Amino acid sequence: MTVTILLWVLAAVLVLVGLTGLFFPVIPGAVLMFAGLVVAAWADDFVFVGWRTLTVLGVLALLTYPADFMASAFGAKRYGASPRAVTGAVIGAVVGIFFGLVGVLLGPFLGAAIGEFSAQRHLGRAGRAGIGATVGIVLGTAAKLAIAFTMLGIFAVVRFT
Repeated sequence: MTVTILLWVLAAVLVLVGLTGLFFPVIPGAVLMFAGLVVAAWADDFVFVGWRTLTVLGVLALLTYPADFMASAFGAKRYGASPRAVTGAVIGAVVGIFFGLVGVLLGPFLGAAIGEFSAQRHLGRAGRAGIGATVGIVLGTAAKLAIAFTMLGIFAVVRFT
């Protein structure tokens, strides 16, 4: 019984850290969420949630990565950003983590704008690239959250019905 409680606590911690990781690119959010759901299934000796459900959840966790990249690329391309702007947005997102929520929001914008300005030397294009990168990151985060809550919903339906 004590082991079961510990497994459920570990599962909850992994899922919560995983959800946090969906907002911060340094933390592998989807992987941690999936690990938490596997631990939760293990806590029940895989009676309710079996390998089929875990396979679906694993595929969904893997889909968060291309969804994030496609959304970022869409935002950048939609606003005419260069590859340097996209690279700058990623660097800005990572650096922004160390400055809290403001850094997470402004980092990609500033990184993309600086990257685009270094490539084009045009302030207007740099600003558009920054906006595009920010839109892409917001869309990517929304896509990852949608997939994550789908994972949680599938787990809950299978486990509790």
